[in-house]
Amino acid sequence: MYKTILVPLDGSRRAERILTHVENLAQSLKAKVVFLQVLTYPNIVAYHETEILLYRQDITQMKKQATDYLAGQKGKFRQKGIEAKICVVNGSVVREIIDCSEREGAGLVAMTSHGRSGLARAFYGSVAAGVLQLIDRPLLIIRSRGET
Repeated sequence: MYKTILVPLDGSRRAERILTHVENLAQSLKAKVVFLQVLTYPNIVAYHETEILLYRQDITQMKKQATDYLAGQKGKFRQKGIEAKICVVNGSVVREIIDCSEREGAGLVAMTSHGRSGLARAFYGSVAAGVLQLIDRPLLIIRSRGET
């Protein structure tokens, strides 16, 4: 049914609540898992070479931390016999999730939602809601409240 499952993670325990569900699905379906982290780089107006150098070092550090984090998740899944790979990209979170699902041929995207509603959702927005509105494939969303 699903040969590839895309799992967007942001490094939080809240986002990781999807992992048990994905593990069970991947094992029962013999599906590959693609772990994705979307980085959003801060905007900078730099006038000095030193500022630009520090900005580039920050970007390099962000990429390394994301890659190390996802590699750890990949390793846990591979120990359980689940084929996995990682992807670290920069850009709009919703757009990158959708683009990655297309690139990787994901049959399913599995992620958590913060569970916000009303004004909080309108003010902060919702990655899950944005993906839900634009994606052309099945989406598994687990509500996770109270964790960071």
